[in-house]
Amino acid sequence: MIDHMGFRVGDLAKARVFYDACTKALGLATLDNSENSFLIGSSSTEPLPFIWIGTDEPAFWKAAHRTSASPIHLAFRAADHATVDAFYRAALAAGGTDNGAPGPRGPKEMGYYAAFVLDPDGNNVEAGVRTPPSS
Repeated sequence: MIDHMGFRVGDLAKARVFYDACTKALGLATLDNSENSFLIGSSSTEPLPFIWIGTDEPAFWKAAHRTSASPIHLAFRAADHATVDAFYRAALAAGGTDNGAPGPRGPKEMGYYAAFVLDPDGNNVEAGVRTPPSS
């Protein structure tokens, strides 16, 4: 459904440490892109879809756009509860801020288990798994 998305960060080195740790826990890769950006994807051999994270100003931005003026919400799909837990621990250890410890979210019927962490720029990053009850 999505080919790619991207967002700017204030400190690329801090962002890289954070995203290297929490995406590795999810089985994803952070890939070098330029000296001012990196990508998150499945792997170097499976580059799409990807998330671009950098400090460059995209050519399509208007003058009023600012880095993290409106924090984003980025949710990653996890394989299971243990992966959500590992994401949360890795993100906190890499400089993230707790925004919701791992646990059930939403109506019980949804079977959603997730964790929320703020990245160094204040963006809400989530990992979750849906395991609805069987009928």
